[in-house]
Amino acid sequence: MPVRVRHHVNPFHLQFLDIAPDRLSAPPGRDPELQIELGCADAQFLFQLARRDPLGSYVGVEIRKAHVEDVNRRAATEGLPNLRAIFAHINLDLPTLFVGHRIRRFFINFPDPWFKRAHHNRRIVNPELADQLVSMLEPGGELFFQSDIWDLAIAAMEVFETTAGIENTAGEWSFLKHNPYPAISLREERVSEKNLPIWRILYRRVA
Repeated sequence: MPVRVRHHVNPFHLQFLDIAPDRLSAPPGRDPELQIELGCADAQFLFQLARRDPLGSYVGVEIRKAHVEDVNRRAATEGLPNLRAIFAHINLDLPTLFVGHRIRRFFINFPDPWFKRAHHNRRIVNPELADQLVSMLEPGGELFFQSDIWDLAIAAMEVFETTAGIENTAGEWSFLKHNPYPAISLREERVSEKNLPIWRILYRRVA
């Protein structure tokens, strides 16, 4: 059973600005290309992928240490050496977090919406992050985002559509009709049970 952890944390709080991030010495699975979920929380999405693909290398990045410890404990208990969560601050540590590693995919599943306009700078998707992600992806690598909040989804799309080096797989300014991966996050599961809309976008790195 996943631990209960505070849902929202301010990434700019002083306690998160001087953390010592975990380091990934080697891919957790046999595949040298990583598949990374940013803000993995309980990592249900990654657990489902890792079970189906035991040779893959799945990594969750999370700023809430209790989640990181719980995910790693459950992965070890379940016998999933190809899945690992690491403790890090995405906005600060990402440029150096995976140096020397090849990255096939980034997943951003239902990030905190931070509804108040004064808090929009806390949202994970911004032009700086988008440029970093594109620069880290292997040619042909994928960048997937989904949210049940329209304003958040269209804001993320605006960032990605104006980021050089990636193309929208559904066509410019277009959302996907379905989740293209054989996994569903806990938030997606709950939203789907209520038959509420989900906005998904998938970008691919181009030469």
